[in-house]
Amino acid sequence: MTDWAPELIDSGKPRYLAIADAIARDIDGGRLSGGDRLPPQRRLAASLGIDFTTVSRAYAEAQSRGLVDSHVGRGTFVAERAASAEPDPERRGAEDLSMNMPPEPTDPELIGRMRGGLDYVSANLVDLLRYQAPVGTERDRVAASSWLSMRGMVPALDRVAVTPGAHATMSAILSIIAKPGDTVLCERVTYPGLRNIAGRFGVTLVGVDMDDQGVTPDALAEAIARHQPKALYLNPTLQNPTTLTIPEPRRLDLAAVLRQTRLTLIEDDAYGFIPAKAPAPIALSAPDLTWHIGGLAKCIGAGLRLAYTIAPSSRCALRLGQAIRALAVMPSPLSMALTTHWIEDGTADSIRRFIRAESAARQAIARDALDGSDFRAADNAFNIWLSLPPGLTRADIVARMAGRRLGLMPSDAFTVAGEPGEKLRVCLGGSVTREALRDNLFHLGNALSPNVYMG
Repeated sequence: MTDWAPELIDSGKPRYLAIADAIARDIDGGRLSGGDRLPPQRRLAASLGIDFTTVSRAYAEAQSRGLVDSHVGRGTFVAERAASAEPDPERRGAEDLSMNMPPEPTDPELIGRMRGGLDYVSANLVDLLRYQAPVGTERDRVAASSWLSMRGMVPALDRVAVTPGAHATMSAILSIIAKPGDTVLCERVTYPGLRNIAGRFGVTLVGVDMDDQGVTPDALAEAIARHQPKALYLNPTLQNPTTLTIPEPRRLDLAAVLRQTRLTLIEDDAYGFIPAKAPAPIALSAPDLTWHIGGLAKCIGAGLRLAYTIAPSSRCALRLGQAIRALAVMPSPLSMALTTHWIEDGTADSIRRFIRAESAARQAIARDALDGSDFRAADNAFNIWLSLPPGLTRADIVARMAGRRLGLMPSDAFTVAGEPGEKLRVCLGGSVTREALRDNLFHLGNALSPNVYMG
C-alpha cells in the first residue's frame, strides 16, 4: 500500500504528531496492517501540502512508538507487532526536565539502526543476564578504547574500565582516594552531582577562583598549598552549567601545576565527544595523575548508565574494579553489549553526530528567542547559563515558567564558593521538539521583563 493518506484531526497538536496519531488509528481500525508500506515521505508531503521534514518527523515518531519499521532503500512499513507496541505513557512522561539531557534522535534511519542493536542483545540475552566482570569484558574494553581514541586517548587496555555511569564512577573514585573530612578542589561553579557525592562521603569541596578561561593556575597552586586536597575535579569541556570550555593553553598550564604538586585530577569529560574540535583532554598531559571519565550519557544516551574510564595506572584500575564491585557490582551487561555493538557498527558515532548537529540548531533557536538577554552559551552545549536582569530573582522566573516544559535550575545548585548569583541553567535538550522549545523560550524571554505579570 503506497496510496495511504492520513485523516488529520484538528486536535491542536503539531502536524507531525497528528500524522503519527493517524497511523496509530488506522492500525487499530484495520485500515493499515502489518507489512503495509507507507507512502514515501516526499510523496506524502506533496499530497498533504506540507514540508518534507514534517513527514520525516511523523514517521520517526511512529517508529519510536513501535508502529512502523524503516529500511534504507526499501521504505517505511507498518510493523508486524504494531498492535501490541504502543509506548508506555508512564515511561514517556518520566523525563526529568531538571537534567541536562542531549537532544533525542528523530531520524527514522538512525532509530532503525539503534533498534538493530537490540536484535544483537536479544540473541545473547541469556548470557547477558549473568554476573560479569566489574569493569567489562575485554571486548567491551576494546570498544571503549576505540571510542576514547576519538579524544586522542590510546591507553593500555589494563587501565581502561567500563563503569556504571560517570556519577557512580566518581563515587567509586572518591571512595578510593578520600575519606570523611578530606578536601577536593573544584570550580567555584560546578556540576551539582559532585556536590551530592561529596556530601555523601563527607568530603569538603573548595571552589577555586576562575576567569573566562576556567580555573586559574595561580589560584589552583594557592588552593593546593592552603588546603592540602586529595584531588582536583574539573569538567573542562562545555562545563555544566556555564558552557565554558577551557582552552588548550590553559589546560597545559593546569597540568603543569598538577605535575609539580603531584595532585590527582578527576577529569569529567562528559561533553568532550560532542564538539567537532574540542581541546585535548588534560589526561594526555598528566596521564599518571588523572582519572579520565568519558561518560556516555551526553554523547549517546543517559539510559545506558555507562562511562569509559581511564585510571592513572593498572593498579588504580584494579582498585576501581574493587570499588565498583562494592558499590554497584558491575555495569549492566545489557547496556554494555548494546553500546559495544553500536560502536562496532558505527551507530554510536551516528548518534553522537546527530546530537552535535541538533544541539547547534537548538542553540540557534535560543539566540533568536532570547535576543537581547544576557546569557553564556556555546554551539554544542545542551544548555545556556542565563543572567537575570535587575529586579528579578531566580524564584520569580521559576514561578513565572511553572507548567512549561523547560528545564530550569537555579544557580544555588551549582555554587561551591561565594553567593549564588541571579542565574539559571536553561536546558535545551531532551524530548522537547524544536517548535516547543522555541515557544517555551519565547515565553521565558517575556518572563524576563520585570514589569510582565504572568498570572
